[in-house]
Amino acid sequence: MNTEQIIERLQQRFGDAIVAGHGPAGDTWAATPVDALLDVCRYLRDEPDLGMDFLNCISGVDYCASADRKTGKVDWEPHLELVYHLMSLCYKHRLTLKVLLPRWKDDQEGELPEAPSVAGLWRTAEWHEREVFDLCGVRFTGHPDLRRILCPEDWVGYPLRKDYEMPQQYHNIRGQ
Repeated sequence: MNTEQIIERLQQRFGDAIVAGHGPAGDTWAATPVDALLDVCRYLRDEPDLGMDFLNCISGVDYCASADRKTGKVDWEPHLELVYHLMSLCYKHRLTLKVLLPRWKDDQEGELPEAPSVAGLWRTAEWHEREVFDLCGVRFTGHPDLRRILCPEDWVGYPLRKDYEMPQQYHNIRGQ
C-alpha cells in the first residue's frame, strides 16, 4: 500500500481530522490535530492491513516568527510541529504523520504545549518523546518517565527552539 492509499484510508475513517500534504521534495505526509493523535496512531498500528508496528522517530520542529514572516514570504503562524515517522515491518509501507502545536500552551510564554504520549503504542516513543521534551519543550501527557535525556535536569530552556538563548554560564562555568 502506498502513502496516498494509507492517507485515503485515514480520511475515510477520521474525515476532516486528516489533511494530506506534500513537501517541496514531493514527499507526502498526513496531518492530524493533537486531540485525534492517539486514535489515529492506534488505528495505524492495529488495523490488520496497515500494521504500522514500528515508530522510527519523533521529531520536533520550531516554526518561529522570522523576518520572512514580516515580509510576507511565509504564510504560516509561529508554531511547533511533531513529526512521527511510522513503518510497517511486515508490509514495508511508511507514513509521516504531523501534529501542529502552539509554541506555548494557551499563548502563555513558558507554558509548554502538550501532546498525548504514544509510548503505550510504541515503546520506542519513550526515548523519542523525552528527546523532543528536552530539546523542543513539548510535554507528553501520560508519558511514563518524562524527564530530560540529553541536557542536565537543571538546564534552563529548550535548545532547539529558534528563540533559545545560550546561557552565559552554567554552574559558574563560562561559555565561549
